[in-house]
Amino acid sequence: MATLIDTVAAADARAARHPEKQKRPDSPVLRKPDWIRVRAPIGETYSETRKIVKDNGLVTVCEEAGCPNIGECWAQKHATFMILGDTCTRACAFCNVKTGLPGPVDHDEARRIAEAVVKMGLEHVVITSVDRDDLDDGGAQHFVEVIEAIREASPGTTVEILTPDFLRKPEAAVQSVIDARPDVFNHNLETVPRLYLKIRPGARYYHSLRLLERVKDRDPDAFTKSGIMVGLGETREEVMQVMDDMRSAGIDFLTIGQYLQPTRKHAAVERYVTPEEFKSYEAVARAKGFLMVSASPLTRSSHHAGEDFARLKAARLARG
Repeated sequence: MATLIDTVAAADARAARHPEKQKRPDSPVLRKPDWIRVRAPIGETYSETRKIVKDNGLVTVCEEAGCPNIGECWAQKHATFMILGDTCTRACAFCNVKTGLPGPVDHDEARRIAEAVVKMGLEHVVITSVDRDDLDDGGAQHFVEVIEAIREASPGTTVEILTPDFLRKPEAAVQSVIDARPDVFNHNLETVPRLYLKIRPGARYYHSLRLLERVKDRDPDAFTKSGIMVGLGETREEVMQVMDDMRSAGIDFLTIGQYLQPTRKHAAVERYVTPEEFKSYEAVARAKGFLMVSASPLTRSSHHAGEDFARLKAARLARG
């Protein structure tokens, strides 16, 4: 008899072969409150950042995922590079990255990213990727190559990675990424366990949690980070339980941001969480022992990542 995991794996395979069939029924769109409004991306530095990205033939999650902070970040020459292509093998209900069968791995990508890091003068860079369930190692070796290329070209740049879950991939694949010693190892849980089959059907909550725990097991000095979205129908009690689960896994840095519906085909926003509620979440998370917490409507994993990394290191030193 097929297990639930087998059933979901089969659904993921169908999604990869026929992404056009994965459209969801149109869902209602709530009107955005004033605290969600952001300025349109403009300015000379924004244009320079965009040119560097395009000239190097790179993909950014800023563009692919429609990040609301792109104007602010690119105006400061900050960008989050998305490796392993622009096509994901999964069909998460919250994500605007296209789904399908990806092309071959571009082994020159590491060199071009390193060049872009140098051109942009980045002191801290965030590297993420699409899910590559089609690859034997889930893209782990490519992460290692990118980290090594950046460090060779720009030794002073700290590297933060935001990885996929490497579900059903060999233990050695994950170990190779940990052993590359990124300055921050981030993997987002995204939502509460109850909503996984609806919001993140190709993933498993406890597998994602265990991934971050494995980082600490192998390298106790590593900084780990994870984030969730709110406004998808979760309860406050469920968010508190996720915080406890994260602390049990030794996660240092928690981010909480408002889910924003990319299109009417994606999961609907159930509600907009108020700035006051975010402040409350932040206070509770700090009391639970996280070294760093960023919680606001526009918080995203890589928003202010460089400044946050400096604060993260300072918080560890202060705690002793």
